[in-house]
Amino acid sequence: MTRINLELPMAVHEHAKRLARREGVSVQRLISMALAEKMSVLDADTFFKTRAARASREKFDRAMARIPARKPLKGDEFPNRK
Repeated sequence: MTRINLELPMAVHEHAKRLARREGVSVQRLISMALAEKMSVLDADTFFKTRAARASREKFDRAMARIPARKPLKGDEFPNRK
């Protein structure tokens, strides 16, 4: 484990204490979990932007052309639209 010294606005600290109490964890654990969640979101964003940059309409059309033309399975149909 690594320790860091973190300064928080009083209102943020008070809110963190309330949330930590509600979740049954320490403020330190809450902050650690929140940071891990935020890093995961940022990593996912980077992953999808990288994948999107490699995409092309041509590749999409080729992939879609390989799908056999048939009626959808029962339960997979589009709902009737009015």
